[in-house]
Amino acid sequence: MQKLKADIKNRQFKNCYLFYGEEDYLKRLYRDSLKAAVLNGGDDMNCTRFQGKETDVVQIKDLADTLPFFSDYRLIIVENSGLFKSANDLADYLPNMPDSTILLFVESEIDKRNRLYKYVNKCGYAVEMKPMNDREIKLWTVGILKQAGKQMRENTAEYFLGLIDNDMYHVKNELDKLIGFVGDREEITKEDVDEIACVQVNGQIFQMMDAVASGDQKRAMKLYRDLLELRESAMSILYLLSRHFNILLQINDLGSGVPKGEIARKVGIPPFSVGRYQSQSRHFSTAKLKEMLEQCVETEYLFKRGRIEDQIGVELLLVQFTKQ
Repeated sequence: MQKLKADIKNRQFKNCYLFYGEEDYLKRLYRDSLKAAVLNGGDDMNCTRFQGKETDVVQIKDLADTLPFFSDYRLIIVENSGLFKSANDLADYLPNMPDSTILLFVESEIDKRNRLYKYVNKCGYAVEMKPMNDREIKLWTVGILKQAGKQMRENTAEYFLGLIDNDMYHVKNELDKLIGFVGDREEITKEDVDEIACVQVNGQIFQMMDAVASGDQKRAMKLYRDLLELRESAMSILYLLSRHFNILLQINDLGSGVPKGEIARKVGIPPFSVGRYQSQSRHFSTAKLKEMLEQCVETEYLFKRGRIEDQIGVELLLVQFTKQ
């Protein structure tokens, strides 16, 4: 990544780049940064985009052979083309591509055995944009707040990140809203987060399970109705509850001696949310989690057989859970 940053800063470019991986925010950030550096203040006349698996390789090559118009470079951006998972002859063409053309691929999935990948990785620059780990996203959050002259206590930051989906776009968007909300005040508190942050659906499910653990039926029902108002279907809420129970069961099975990073990898959850899952799982025995999961399965069966209306079914479940 440092090499990419240096290329952008110094405007010393490779002929071809590949940004791939799960973190869309980073792929788009570096795509736009590279574009700005290549065009160097010029308009989009010398920038062309191709999108999707219907991308025509012949068109890419024809355009790449065209010299830029009153500019040093022509930039071609190819996104989610599937070219790094299929057979094509671009790897044969690229060694002969004009030096004035820069080809940028932005892909979600690639196959490292692919000839095109091997060429770009050897002669250009290929970089995987991975989701941030627990430490990295905390540091990134602190950096954004510091630039805005704000701060957040560590426990508040962990609480905030636990409510937001593991997506840098969501995190950045909610931080911007919090920064605007507190005005001239320097510290962002947990109360600010509760007041203004748009809690993602998984965060709502977390809070619902906290209410279940404490037997707070009124709170659990309010959160359920809030989700319905967000146009989440009762069936999808039931699915998320079942998924949450499964995660808590896996956390219990793994025990307390396993590192958080390993738990996150095995269970398939963001690293920064592991602590919260662990804390919540202590309120439920394995037997109780299995029982509640079985109740979810039974409710889904009744839904599909038309024996109970879906919204009422989930309401009855929450009533049962908060009484247990």
